[in-house]
Amino acid sequence: MPRRVVLLVGTRKGCFVMESDLDRRDWQIRGPYCDGWPVYHAIHDRESGTIYAAAASEWHGTGIWRSGDLGETWQLSSEGLGYGEDAELKLSKVSGLSAAHGRVLAGAEAAGVFESRDGGATWSLKSTLDGQPGRELWNIPENQPPGHLGMPAIMPHPTEPEHFWVVIQGMGIFETTDDAATWTPRNNGLRAAWPREHEDVGFCVHKLVMSPLDTDRMYQQNHVGMHRSDDGGHSWVEVTEGLPTEFGFAAATHPHDRDSFYVIPLDPGHGRFMPDGHASVWRTSDAGSSWRRLDSGLPKQDAYLGVLREGMAIDDLDVPGLYFGTSTGQVFASPDEGESWSEIASYLPAIASVEVAVVD
Repeated sequence: MPRRVVLLVGTRKGCFVMESDLDRRDWQIRGPYCDGWPVYHAIHDRESGTIYAAAASEWHGTGIWRSGDLGETWQLSSEGLGYGEDAELKLSKVSGLSAAHGRVLAGAEAAGVFESRDGGATWSLKSTLDGQPGRELWNIPENQPPGHLGMPAIMPHPTEPEHFWVVIQGMGIFETTDDAATWTPRNNGLRAAWPREHEDVGFCVHKLVMSPLDTDRMYQQNHVGMHRSDDGGHSWVEVTEGLPTEFGFAAATHPHDRDSFYVIPLDPGHGRFMPDGHASVWRTSDAGSSWRRLDSGLPKQDAYLGVLREGMAIDDLDVPGLYFGTSTGQVFASPDEGESWSEIASYLPAIASVEVAVVD
């Protein structure tokens, strides 16, 4: 079978699979899968070819769906996902997934890391980051209405299995180099527009990404600004100047250029839509020194679109394709690094995540 590009779209009513050839102009869509459960994050494991979808249903609870045949058939498992009936923490959902080094890691709400080493069939609790500064505040209901602070993101090191980073909502980034035995906050240089009880935490990191070319080069979209790190997250500098707002969720790094990075700024108010109803993706080609609006083919007025933290993805073809999905059910695609765009899906349920894979 010829190589093709596959998009995994996690939505409020299940997971959808979109496919195209390498031209990325014409797309077919399948789904919804996962029995229509709300899917918060769907990923493709390059090593095994398995799709994993983190889902939570108000009727059935929390589980991870998996498919080994690109969505043709699915299985659900929640075995081991939970803190126990008498535990301090209560599991409301899994919202972040990562697959690397022969295992799958899941970030939960309330905040904890779960692990599967059998392809998602069973899970075990790996860490709740006990002892970290501010940890005693994470699950006090009045500190995080309407629910618990969760762990929406896990970022693995590409060559070091015991090395990964997690994001805790409203607290920031934490790094482990010993497979979650110990953790270190990595928020030096960030700012916050609110009081903080601890020097090292209390920062609202929305999205954390690493350059595939340089593990020391990272970017993040924060609640208050775009930031870059040149030392593996040990320190951060702000690179917001030139963007229309300092707020946003989604971000992506260029697969072949460590200085190129994409972000979707949003209005920071309660609406959280693209400023002035002008749909745009912004790119820096100089590590944040300057920014350029990419909007050819996107609606430029009356487009009050929102994009969530896992809502943008980029493939690794020679000329990378860029994709994003909106909270009102549209999927936009660019086959040329964001220079031109087309709408490839129009009426999906609200989209929480977009993931891309190039498969044989």
